[in-house]
Amino acid sequence: MAVTLGEQFIIDQQAKVPGATGVLSTVINRISLAGRMIALEIMRAGFVGKLGLTGDVNVQDEEVRALDAISNEIFQRVFANMHVVHAMASEEMEDIAFVDGGADGKYLILYDPLDGSGNVEVDGPMGTIFSVLRRPDDGRKATVDDFLRKGSEQVAAGYILYGPATMFVYTVGGGKVHGFTLDRAIGTFFVTHPDIRFPEDGKKASYAVNEANASKWPAATRRMVEAFRNGETRCGKRAARYSGALVFDFHRTLLQGGIYMYPGEEKKPEGKLRLLYEANPLAMVARHAGGMATDGEREILDLQPTKLHQRCPLFIGSRADVEEAMRLMRG
Repeated sequence: MAVTLGEQFIIDQQAKVPGATGVLSTVINRISLAGRMIALEIMRAGFVGKLGLTGDVNVQDEEVRALDAISNEIFQRVFANMHVVHAMASEEMEDIAFVDGGADGKYLILYDPLDGSGNVEVDGPMGTIFSVLRRPDDGRKATVDDFLRKGSEQVAAGYILYGPATMFVYTVGGGKVHGFTLDRAIGTFFVTHPDIRFPEDGKKASYAVNEANASKWPAATRRMVEAFRNGETRCGKRAARYSGALVFDFHRTLLQGGIYMYPGEEKKPEGKLRLLYEANPLAMVARHAGGMATDGEREILDLQPTKLHQRCPLFIGSRADVEEAMRLMRG
């Protein structure tokens, strides 16, 4: 009998994690609903004129696409009056937003509503990334500081990949990561990838990085990437694969092995990716699938955020590949 992404499955997984509460199953299910709704919007985008830019600029100083705004709104709508989530922070919003009816909510959510949204115009992959934090148990209204927590404090994290199939991948810790595929005919996620682990054989492993930025990288980063390109690493030969969509590149790395890299630049050492909305959630998935994520020096999950939209370099994937990248950069 096929297993679905239902509350009982999530509750069973939570039971294996110390401190997890049954309420978290409702949060995960609502995120999966947001994913189903966003997947539908992506499928319809070309037919209803939602491919282009809105003319607005978000807090990241990036042009906002129609689907970015729609996806952000969907997340807010699915949690309205759900009472389990207190407040939310999004890559698309300058400040935190409180959930209607969520005054007593136990959780805080951070999310990137639609990573890689520019790919919609070429029918390319896109994704949603999310993170769940437990609200401080002191009864007060949350502040931005309550979101500025180390990734190690996340109670759940994951992503939704929109490609030929829509996949939902998440972890609540305990060394377990599970993947589900959407049956579009009935609108239900079914378990298709239980207990995902980074493969150890590396037969299909790759390295993913935008090598067009090489001239902007520090010399040590250039030498490291060159070693991966030339098959001169201790972890073996790696094919080059890069799509420009973080969720898709990470998903391929998770299933086939290797490393995804978005290094800092000499003039922008902080890199491009957001710590709270992208790096932390994927780092939690990586850790519980047997992998690793660093900023080149420290593990991502150990970084202390100081800003809501803080950026950081990211090296994430199979543990051997990430450790080799760090070794090569250190010289």
